[in-house]
This record gives sequence, structure tokens and C-alpha cells, in this order.
Amino acid sequence: MLKVGYLGPKGTFSYEAVLKYTKNMECFSAIDYSTIEDILLAVQNDEIHEAVVPMENSIEGAINATMDMIATEVDLTITGELVIPVQQNLLAKEGAELSNIRYVLSHPQPIGQCRKFLNNKLPGAQVRVTYSTAGAAEEVAAGGNELAAIGSETAAEVYGLNVLARGIQDKDNNFTRFVILSKGICARTGDDKTSIVFSTENKPGSLYRILDIFNLWDINMTRIESRPAKRKLGRYIFFVDIKGHQDDEDVRDALTMVKRKSSFYKFLGSYPEYKES
Repeated sequence: MLKVGYLGPKGTFSYEAVLKYTKNMECFSAIDYSTIEDILLAVQNDEIHEAVVPMENSIEGAINATMDMIATEVDLTITGELVIPVQQNLLAKEGAELSNIRYVLSHPQPIGQCRKFLNNKLPGAQVRVTYSTAGAAEEVAAGGNELAAIGSETAAEVYGLNVLARGIQDKDNNFTRFVILSKGICARTGDDKTSIVFSTENKPGSLYRILDIFNLWDINMTRIESRPAKRKLGRYIFFVDIKGHQDDEDVRDALTMVKRKSSFYKFLGSYPEYKES
């Protein structure tokens, strides 16, 4: 049986991502973990087969815990990706009304994404931070009608809550990209992406010379993100996504050149590019 790890508990957007990823699978087990680090170490230690973890959000940016782990802490590859629209909702128990709400619970990220709604509709409510949106929903389900949670409709279904208000986030273009990580590799499909991470020598123009390699081979670079190298102040590693598969001749040649010119290089995987079905 395929064991898939995700950032729990049930009702989080990570749980939604797992449901979407496994919708056509007949035999699997979804196992929740409290941190991204725990999930990826579980794959590394062969406790589970795959991890579904967030990589970036269209509003908040990169998920640093995921990036740091895959860069230096585990030897895993990306074998797939999927994108989940993030719609935040106000959840409460049966019988509760907006005028009853005195406390709003959620993770800091969705709280920050719903400031306008909270200020306009619940100006007198006290905000309480929880470790996850699902944890907030679970606490509301066990409490009174003066409590509400910000979370997904899936969390409402899991914990038996009503949706008092839908789509309360400040911006509608809120999406989270998740990646599937394992010890496997993906065959070429003809519509693929490749991810790498590298660092450069501390010399003028070093980064430009590496990135220009993709231009010389006419390869489309779709994403670049930097993170501190954590060895010395001012040194960085760079995450890059490009179009194509490592088995494509031009991609293979370009990656060979990037590896030669990098002081640190790690291949993170070639995998099918996500397309909304």
C-alpha cells in the first residue's frame, strides 16, 4: 500500500492536496505529520513512500521549510506537482451567527490573508493563533457559538461546522503549489519541468553566467528563488525551475554546464508539469 505523508491534521489545505493527488488511487494510506521536516525525514527513512508538501504560495511566496530541507537535509526528488486554490472561509458551529462571534482562530498565514474581512465584519473579535487551520476548526467544534475559525470547506466537513462566510481572503488570486517528493524518478512525458538548486562562486557576474546558459540553449526558466546558504552572511543558494526533462538533449547539456560552473549543485527532479484537468 502506498503511504503518503502530508502536513496535518485532516482539514488543512495540505490534506486537500493529498485528496486531489490520490483521487484516482484505489489503495493508499494518508498519514499526517505536524511539520514539513517530519514528513520529509519519514520519506528519507523509508517510513512512508511519498510526501505531498507545499512549495510556494502566490501571495506569501516560497515555503522556506520545504526549500531548506530538499536543498541540504534529505536526498529526495520531485516526482510531481499540483496547484490548489486557497479559499478562506469563516467556520462556526451550527446555530452560530456572525453577530455572536467574539473569537476568531486560525494559523497566522490565513489570518493575515483575511485582514480586511476581520476589520470590516468582526472589528471587535479577538484573534487567536493556532498551529493549523484544521486545529482551529477542531477547537471551534469543541467550543461554543462565540468561536469561529478561518479555514477550508474541507475543514468544515471534517469537523462538522457551518460556513458563515465564503471567500473572505483579501485577494482572490491565492494558489499554493504542492510538490510530490520521493526516492523515485519520472520518465520523460514531453511536457515536463526540471528543478535544480545551486550556488555560485563569490565573484562578479557568477550568477549571470550560469543563468545565461539556459538562454544559450534556448531553455525557458520559469522560476528562480534564493535562500541563505547558512554558511556565511551574504552567501546564497538558488532554486531554479526550467521547462523540459533531464533526458532532453538540450536540458542535459545545459545542466552539465551549470554543474561545472557551480560551487554547489543538486538535481531536484524532472517531472510532469501540472495542468488543471
